[in-house]
Amino acid sequence: MQVDWDQLYQQADTPWDNGEPSIHLKTFLAEGKVKPCRVLELGCGTGTNAVFLAQLGFEVTAVDLSPTALRRAGEKANQAKVNVNFLEANVTALPDSGGPFPFVFDRGTYHHVRKIDLAGFKKVIAKMVAPSGIYLVLAGNANTGAPHDKGPPSVRAADLSSELESDCFDLLELKQSVFDGVIIDGIDFSPLSWTAVLKRREHNR
Repeated sequence: MQVDWDQLYQQADTPWDNGEPSIHLKTFLAEGKVKPCRVLELGCGTGTNAVFLAQLGFEVTAVDLSPTALRRAGEKANQAKVNVNFLEANVTALPDSGGPFPFVFDRGTYHHVRKIDLAGFKKVIAKMVAPSGIYLVLAGNANTGAPHDKGPPSVRAADLSSELESDCFDLLELKQSVFDGVIIDGIDFSPLSWTAVLKRREHNR
């Protein structure tokens, strides 16, 4: 189902956006698997994670469909006194964004786009992740007991693996966790999530 993301941001109907950097991203970086480098964030929203990465010394390009979200993201970057290259674009058809990147981060884009244009999305990540680069993706988990009308779209582990671990990528890690800081109808909500770490092969199969 197509979503009017800009309208959601205009209405502040964004339960996934609590204004804090992703705990999963923080944990991944704390493990030292990726050092500051050029990074692309897919679906950056209001820029919280993009600004956080820039503050750590990453050279950040961040993409979103919503001009409202990107305007707020730019304001956050200005307030934090960091440089982020924000782009308004569809993640299934990115314009020239300076790629490929050693690191691509995706908190919640794949699990929406897979039902709309999975083939287009896979072409983009194959192009945007540099050889030996890392694609870190957070997605809704189908093991959750939450109602389908609450929380993020859900993905089965087998589907995530088959869709993303292609002739271009190896799935290095798949962990079950929860999405942090989701507020729905004023109530804290912790839907199950997947944290997947994929590595781009030097050469395709």
